[in-house]
Amino acid sequence: MRHVDSFEIQPPTPPSHNGVPRSAWARARRRVSRWHRPYIAILLLLDFAAAAFASFTAIHTFDQARSGFYNAQENPTWFFTVAFVLLPLGWVLILWGNRAYDRRYLGLGPDEFKRVIRAGVAVAATVSFLAFATVTQLSRWTVGTALLGALLLILLGRSLARFVLHVIRRNIGQGGHRMILVGTLPECLEVHRAVTRNPAAGLVPVAIHLTDGYTAARGIETPVPVYTGRDVLALVREVGGDTIAVCGSASAEPGELRRLAWQLEGSGVDLVVAPQLTDIAGPRVHIRPIEGLPLLHVEEPTLSGPALLAKNLLDRLAAGLGLLLLIPVFVAIAVAIKISDSGPVFFRQPRVGHEGRTFRVWKFRTMYVDAEERLASLVDQNETDGMLFKMKEDPRVFPVGRFLRASSLDELPQLINVLWGEMSLVGPRPLPADDGDFLGDVRRRLLVRPGMTGLWQVSGRSDLSWDEAVRLDLYYVDNWSLAYDLSILWRTVGVVLARKGAY
Repeated sequence: MRHVDSFEIQPPTPPSHNGVPRSAWARARRRVSRWHRPYIAILLLLDFAAAAFASFTAIHTFDQARSGFYNAQENPTWFFTVAFVLLPLGWVLILWGNRAYDRRYLGLGPDEFKRVIRAGVAVAATVSFLAFATVTQLSRWTVGTALLGALLLILLGRSLARFVLHVIRRNIGQGGHRMILVGTLPECLEVHRAVTRNPAAGLVPVAIHLTDGYTAARGIETPVPVYTGRDVLALVREVGGDTIAVCGSASAEPGELRRLAWQLEGSGVDLVVAPQLTDIAGPRVHIRPIEGLPLLHVEEPTLSGPALLAKNLLDRLAAGLGLLLLIPVFVAIAVAIKISDSGPVFFRQPRVGHEGRTFRVWKFRTMYVDAEERLASLVDQNETDGMLFKMKEDPRVFPVGRFLRASSLDELPQLINVLWGEMSLVGPRPLPADDGDFLGDVRRRLLVRPGMTGLWQVSGRSDLSWDEAVRLDLYYVDNWSLAYDLSILWRTVGVVLARKGAY
């Protein structure tokens, strides 16, 4: 952090042009962020290899594969050329046409995978059309296996490539975009906090350019250098940036944003706009252009309807099946608890659920039977700033209970609450009923059923501050979907195995 005490104030330099300064076919070389070039090259090789391997697997899976093609026995060279060269090449070309190699969609978010799936549908349609147009006899099972296998392998390869990219971004700090934030200081600092919460996103702010002058920021601590009165494009070159992020009200001045976009044409610098819409997911935001004015329409959260019904059915089915399959695990844990400390196997505590209704949550007991009496002497050792009491080395937890907490096995009996409809598999964690009246923003958590796991569990669990945990829970409430639930369940597996933030 640094204090904003000095600036290099220069009169603004007028833009050198108000349009494309060269042929529209020319592309400027990006000065800093070139991580996408080797990354895209690796994706091209992975996608081609995945499609070729899928063809190889399909051909050797079905004995009659070659005979399913017209004249395949008479011309095996053409058969293998189609299977191992032309079809994989077609995959790559259609993926390219669907912008599945566009650096804007690589590394974060679901858009990359959506475009891969869309390309898979296009490949299947293309193969079907060519077979019909040329009256070619195809083995439907072989072709279907090759296409579906290629799609799954491409998705898997891209997931692994993204994982490696995220590791590089977190641990090495490479493979990202260097951003210049433009706007007022509060707006820029808010965007800085948002983009730096997730290093895997690869957005690295390197400077702030103020639009409201020097006096608005004097003496305030900032995480990156602050400038004012500079030509933005010259500043980008000076600090080695490749992206300009226009924050909040800085984009509200008529014509300014358009002129900045003109100035950046042909420079190889990206321009992004960060509107004052925080913690709202992309599917809820739609652009409605009216007479050249792009209006952002924000839809209401989906808190009812078919999607919610499907979520409830999935919860009940998964909880019932899980309870049946986990009976041996429950018995083993019960025996271990009884051996460690005499007393009840289960711990039931009142919690606040959907729309403020109170229920009793099921958990395996992990503390000694006199834990509640000993709490008063430990209150001043609380290691969290929220409504829950947490200690990394809580003396009230017996050894087996410590293992159960670290592995999250103590939460498994909450499948009973899910089966009864009191909880969900995914949602905000239920809070104790006697720890507050849930006023203000916190009360919004009660609009959905509490969950066995949630967004804050896969984002740090007990290591997060109370404010950050509430922010994540509210984000989930406002933006939940079935796909989002499945992604959180998948991420939960990795978090549980790593035992992050569990104590």
